[in-house]
Amino acid sequence: MEDGVFNRTDYDSRGRRISRNVYNLLIGLVLCWGFLVNWVMVRTIPYETIASINTWVFLIGYFASCLFGIFLFLKSDVAIVSFIGYNFVVVPFGLVINYVVHHYDPSLVLDAIRVTGLVTLVMMLLGSIFPLFFRRIAGALGLALLVVIIVELFEIYVLGIHHGIIDWVVVVIFCGYVGYDWGRANSIPPTVDNAVDSAASLYMDIINLFLRILRIMGRRR
Repeated sequence: MEDGVFNRTDYDSRGRRISRNVYNLLIGLVLCWGFLVNWVMVRTIPYETIASINTWVFLIGYFASCLFGIFLFLKSDVAIVSFIGYNFVVVPFGLVINYVVHHYDPSLVLDAIRVTGLVTLVMMLLGSIFPLFFRRIAGALGLALLVVIIVELFEIYVLGIHHGIIDWVVVVIFCGYVGYDWGRANSIPPTVDNAVDSAASLYMDIINLFLRILRIMGRRR
């Protein structure tokens, strides 16, 4: 997605510059905040409460909250506004995570977290080394994701089936997005707002990656 945030340059981005080390640290802290909120939600919100919500009500609320949050953090150049938008994404994602992990053994969930962390670190490293490569494949990633979503929805709601290969395809796509978003994060001016915006994009990549890895590992066991 080409947007105002990630088109900022050293000449047009507003906000006080910070060092790259502090910038990267802030990205990590914002990510950790999102993961902490999700962990608290899993620990404190009963699965039955989420399961009792009407499916359409849940989906409408989920997409409305996520889209509103994405709009805020992509369009704002004020860090606190972007952070509020980030939380509008974190909370509905947390509900989904809560619903999904309930169906798996806690030890498997921890294994999936470790694998996701390792994959994320590798892709961030590759994103730092080969930013131009990931930038070139960004369009292909977006198209592939759209096709996969359409195919998966058709399989589930029309054919009533689900092919495991789709989970692997989604994992590959979001691995690409982690590399792309990390490389993109380090190509824009290091400001507090840009750190929040970058962390928000990476958060969505990592959570989607985790959910698919958990599904693959659960099926294998």
